[in-house]
Amino acid sequence: MLKFYSRFEISDETGDPLTDHDMTEIHYSRIKSLQKAAFAKFPDLRDFSLANVASVDTREALLKHFGPLSQEKLRSIATYLNLVPPPDKAEVEDWFRFDNDFLLELLVSRHERRASQLQALNEMPLYPTEDIIWNENIVPSEYFSGEGCLALPKLNLQFLTLHDYLLRNFNLFRLESTYEIRQDIEDAVSRLSPWKAEDGSIFYGGWARMAQPIVNFAVVEVAKPNIGEKRPSRVRADVTVNLSVRNEIKAEWENLRKHDVCFLITVRPIATIGTKYSYREPFVPQVGLTYVRGCEIEGMLDQNGRVIEEGPEPKPQLPGEKRTFRVWLDCNQYRADMDLASQGKEDVYETFNILMRRKPKENNFKAVLETIRELMNTECVVPGWLHDIILGYGDPGAAHYSRMPNEIATMDFNDTFLNLDHLRASFPEHEIRVQTDDPKKLVPPFRLTFGEVLSKKRYSADTDELKSSKVITVQPHVIPSRGPYLFNEPKKNAIPFTPTQVEAIRAGMQPGLTLVVGPPGTGKTDVAVQIISNLYHNFPAQRTLIVTHSNQALNQLFEKIMQLDIDERHLLRLGHGEEALETEKDFSRYGRVNYVLAKRLDLLMEVQRLQDSLKVTGDVAYTCETAGHFFLYHILARWERFLSRVRPRSGKIIPVRTVKDEFPFHRFFDNAPKPLFKCQNYEEDMEIAEGCFRYLEKIFTQLEEFRAFELLRSGLDRSKYLLVKEAKVIAMTCTHAALKRRELVDLGFKYDNILMEEAAQILEIETFIPLLLQNPEDGFSRLKRWIMIGDHHQLPPVIKNMAFQKYSNMEQSLFTRIVRLGVPTVDLDGQGRARPSICNLYKWRYKRLGNLAHVENWPEYRVANPGFWFDFQLINVEDFNGVGESEPSPYFYQNLAEAEYCVAVFMYMRLIGYPADKISILTTYNGQKHLIRDVINIRCATNPLIGRPHKVTTVDKYQGQQNDYILLSLVRTKAVGHLRDVRRLVVAMSRARLGLYIFARVSLFKNCFELTPAFSQLMARPLKLHIVPHEAFPAQRLNNCAPQGAPQEVEDMPQMAAFVYEFYIQKVQAMKSAFYGAQKVWQKPGAQKEVVPEHFVSHHPGADDDTDSEEEQERIKSDMKQEHVEVTADEDQQESPERMEVSEEA
Repeated sequence: MLKFYSRFEISDETGDPLTDHDMTEIHYSRIKSLQKAAFAKFPDLRDFSLANVASVDTREALLKHFGPLSQEKLRSIATYLNLVPPPDKAEVEDWFRFDNDFLLELLVSRHERRASQLQALNEMPLYPTEDIIWNENIVPSEYFSGEGCLALPKLNLQFLTLHDYLLRNFNLFRLESTYEIRQDIEDAVSRLSPWKAEDGSIFYGGWARMAQPIVNFAVVEVAKPNIGEKRPSRVRADVTVNLSVRNEIKAEWENLRKHDVCFLITVRPIATIGTKYSYREPFVPQVGLTYVRGCEIEGMLDQNGRVIEEGPEPKPQLPGEKRTFRVWLDCNQYRADMDLASQGKEDVYETFNILMRRKPKENNFKAVLETIRELMNTECVVPGWLHDIILGYGDPGAAHYSRMPNEIATMDFNDTFLNLDHLRASFPEHEIRVQTDDPKKLVPPFRLTFGEVLSKKRYSADTDELKSSKVITVQPHVIPSRGPYLFNEPKKNAIPFTPTQVEAIRAGMQPGLTLVVGPPGTGKTDVAVQIISNLYHNFPAQRTLIVTHSNQALNQLFEKIMQLDIDERHLLRLGHGEEALETEKDFSRYGRVNYVLAKRLDLLMEVQRLQDSLKVTGDVAYTCETAGHFFLYHILARWERFLSRVRPRSGKIIPVRTVKDEFPFHRFFDNAPKPLFKCQNYEEDMEIAEGCFRYLEKIFTQLEEFRAFELLRSGLDRSKYLLVKEAKVIAMTCTHAALKRRELVDLGFKYDNILMEEAAQILEIETFIPLLLQNPEDGFSRLKRWIMIGDHHQLPPVIKNMAFQKYSNMEQSLFTRIVRLGVPTVDLDGQGRARPSICNLYKWRYKRLGNLAHVENWPEYRVANPGFWFDFQLINVEDFNGVGESEPSPYFYQNLAEAEYCVAVFMYMRLIGYPADKISILTTYNGQKHLIRDVINIRCATNPLIGRPHKVTTVDKYQGQQNDYILLSLVRTKAVGHLRDVRRLVVAMSRARLGLYIFARVSLFKNCFELTPAFSQLMARPLKLHIVPHEAFPAQRLNNCAPQGAPQEVEDMPQMAAFVYEFYIQKVQAMKSAFYGAQKVWQKPGAQKEVVPEHFVSHHPGADDDTDSEEEQERIKSDMKQEHVEVTADEDQQESPERMEVSEEA
């Protein structure tokens, strides 16, 4: 480690990063100075001084020349080179050693050729082998106590250079993925249960979804090395497996995609048939694991031995169960293995007997490592205003918009403000000046000019002037009419943003770095969407890249973007997550191409209609090009003639009807709302006419943009054009950005702004890569804005290995690191998700988190949770049958008592009317999640009265989601476990909107210091569940009113389970009696007589008026009276009240 950093590629004087070329120059200058000194002063070293550099700069050559020299000679050479002080200063500077070993090492280590870090990195295999995977010194086991020192790199607050930053991330990312691969291999191979048969062959006693025994393996191609390289340029092999498994598993194997990573494994088991595997014993000796090598899928082979290409065509059906995959092997690893084989070692590639695949979501490590390695081989150009902050140096506030030299004084806030009062409330510390006195004109959109920005430019940093210039000049402006149709009206924002949200939007619109800290429920997504919309309208030539941690967050963002005034053709969604978008529209690459092609045909049909309305001959609506000529020679010409006739000359008054009479496109706009012109006001009619022309102009502008799609014939070319030229708002996950960086850069992808959602959940390196998805222009990055929105008080990125998570600090996101460095943040301070009482459980973690007005005023927040005495409660759960938590396998914690209690409360809620989709059950451990699902399957999953809750999952997986009612199981009874992490507690407490019920061992958690602020509030209420069974959903009782009578106190889980069962039986009996009571006599078909309506009934099913229902009620009342009189059932029995009540309930 010392040797590595003593020769690190950084200037010792300036701290600037050095390239490989710079390091070589320094090496040559040092060794040349040594040769000159030897030539001038030491004749014994004449051979050394006259030799070429390459022959004497290795450690062996230097030791050969300097090793025989005496101590005096070595000291005089070192003194001559100013490496040690001269003899006359030796007494003053006594911190040097002058023994032979030290002086020799000093000369050799200073002048030996340094191995290039980059070259070593480029020659490193990216797939881990068995030597690394099970090496505890390199990849520690899951449990790490936090004590002691590990030989691992760390991610600190600061880094030497971008190269140092990337190198540390590369090494840690590689090791973390290696740890995950180890878990997958151990799981898959142990499921296969390889045993040694009597004849010495391998017998597989089990089966695995993710692994199959290899029938045949052969290397089919080893391509020649590229010039200047020693490794083969390509190595391909064929792997055959026998897929005698269920059809769905067979389909998973057959659907392996190009570039999916698989692992080739050699096992030589020594255990005989029937031996049980123990997860507590070391894995490698048990299965006799010998070799592990990675490979990358090229494709599956057809019957003719050709790779089946991916595409829209369906894959051919192959007979039998044997399938052969063509794979690429790692060229660096293959070369190293072949070198060992040539020395008499075993040929690894003749021994493989298991092929293992991995889940696609967890299998992108190779592509990310390749991307990081590629970044280290290219010149990383980060914007100058951002460079020092990423490395952790300089002024943390230097990239804030108020410190940027290109701060913008006047900006259009579009529909951010609902009215002028909202604008005034959004800037409480500013004086608002309006440029018009007409109250009718004081409506949004508003264009704002900030006086302090203008003063800054005039008076530089004069603080007194800046204080006096806190003035905002408001200029309302009218969006020009886009056409006479209703769908031409722009969509508008309806959210009354708070002052801090407005500050976040303002900061996001300005150049520089913007950090928005958004506690749970504070509208982070709404702020992000408004920033995107405002950038789109203020800077139409700029492109914005949206990056999020998960597909779900991206889809939520996209669904809100579609509700704002952004043209659909400018939106693009990359990656495989667009399938989950809750919309009929397809925003993927090919979905957008299809949209453009369909839109083109629609627009050309409009051009055809326009041509017919003007009675122009010719085929003008054939292509975008002919439409362009039609616009130029017919539409524009007629419009200019119209303008010349209706625009007044030299004060001449034009009659109001002139606009209507001279307008040339009446026939085309026949389908617009009538009347088109009101003939009451000249300006109003001219605005309508200009709006109509803008509508026509937009048709031809879009056709001109779509013209490229006529020239480009293939779907791939069209999708690339869409990405590079047409789209203005491009969205992807951070993983997709890391996987596709090279492809995007090669396409010439460009963008000006980056907005990152869930930034505190994204790994450091996956946050950094999106900054470099484009090539620099003239050595500079064109990036102007970087907006990161997240919450570092919630859960960090998921790192499975504790050593990498805690010791190497790999769970620290770039967002969290920048916040820790002191970069200014905008802290959103108004939550609109949870009841104020529930918000109190986690608001202590934030500076100034308050409640928005609607969480106190809206009806759903004003009423109580029916059936419960409290809106949140901590319920103490003791051991059941003497058992609390259990651990059937390592870290797989379960608690049966809590699982049963959670499900019993869920069933109770369903029985009193709560909708199942409003209830989620959360827990802090995967083991408990599976147990709760099992209990639900047994108790109520198939029961039509109860069913399943909306979700049963872990707190970690549920981050970013919410539900009305949350049942939370904390599982542990012996040790607090990882709920001790306050960030997990904040997430757990903040998922509920209206009701939160926590099941836990109170005696354990009440003593945990980190959890005290929340648990002190929870323990202020009774620790036994208080229910009110006579209430039903939806609630009638107000939140501040106590229920009637005393609460029913539940002692423990068995009592609740018994109560729910009895309650369920009562409900079913009541329903049975109601059902059978109504069905007294079976009626023959046709017994019901026709009823003639006594009033007019519209023929349209949606146009019936209210009087009909009133008459229906009168008829029901008369039937009810009649039934009381009659004893026997007759035809009128059909209208009995019981029947009506049942039908209404149904």
